Order: sequence, then structure tokens, then C-alpha cells
Amino acid sequence: MKESSKIKSFARLFLGSVMALLLCSCSAKAQEASAGDPVARAFAEAGLPLLSRKVSPRDFSLPTLAGETQSLAALKGRVVFLNFWATWCGPCRDEMPSMEALYMRFREKGLEIIAVNSGERQPDVLAFMQSNRLSFPALLDEDGRVSGDYGIRAIPTSFLIDREGMIILRKVGSIDWDTPAIHAAMEALLN
Repeated sequence: MKESSKIKSFARLFLGSVMALLLCSCSAKAQEASAGDPVARAFAEAGLPLLSRKVSPRDFSLPTLAGETQSLAALKGRVVFLNFWATWCGPCRDEMPSMEALYMRFREKGLEIIAVNSGERQPDVLAFMQSNRLSFPALLDEDGRVSGDYGIRAIPTSFLIDREGMIILRKVGSIDWDTPAIHAAMEALLN
């Protein structure tokens, strides 16, 4: 009985050591990758780690509040902040002012914000955008097709698309986008 207990203790100690070694190894690899990539490092420092692998976004075309059509493909070469939201969503409303501040700060450097409204009609979205003095474009996904294509299960959900047209970040939930750490990350991405 005593021998079995010793074996179990040794096995737990051994497995714990192996797990700790693996975790340290993975952490070291992530730190090495960030250390070599100033953009990844800046986003990690802002609490927004980039995807481990870039993903090609699905192109779409949706109506703007003015009745024109905007496609994602037309923005290639610019950094695109793609946000899925609704006017009834409290967290969405909370983060919008910080998105506006980010847009005003970086639009001349190549940042585009596209706020895809999920499931609402033009008059409601227009009234919200005007009453909150939001100047970035809002697109209407009234039937939810584009939201479905992007696998949106919770709003707000935001994606960051680099100048090559690849998704590098996915963030579910609202945050304050107007912080010094996020400014530094955006500077690194836009330069």
C-alpha cells in the first residue's frame, strides 16, 4: 500500500513538472514571437493578443446609412476596424465613444472603422449615430447575413484587418479603445 502511494506521488510530481515545463516553453515561444514583432508586442501589452495565424476575411457589400453600398474589399490597403453591434446593446453603446476617439486620432494614418449594425433598420441606426455624434461609417446588416458569415454570437465583436487584408485580431465584448496602450499598438500597426 505504501509503495503504491509513493508511485502515485512520484507520478503526480513528474506530470506536474512536465506540465510546468510545457507551459514555460509555450510562454517563452509566445514571448519570443512578440519580442521579434513590434506590432504583436504592442498589442499584447495593450491586452489584445493577435491571432496566432492571420485569417482571410469574407468580403461583403452592405448599404450605408446614406443608401450607398460599401464593400470590405474596397478598403484593402487600409487598416480596418470591423465592429458588429446594435443600438439596443449596452456594451456596444459604451464602447462607441472610444471607437470614435480612435477613429479621429488615426483616420488620417489609414484607419477605417466599419460599424456593421446587426438586424436594425436605417432610421433607428441613423438616429443613434447622429445623437451620439459618431462620424465613422455604419453599415446595415438587416437580415444578419454578414453577421452570420462572421460567426457573430455576441455583440459587440470587433475584428482588426491589416493592410494586406487579413484578420489579425478578434475581440468579443466591449473595451475602452481610447487608451495609451491601444494608441501605441495602433501606431505600430499603422506605421
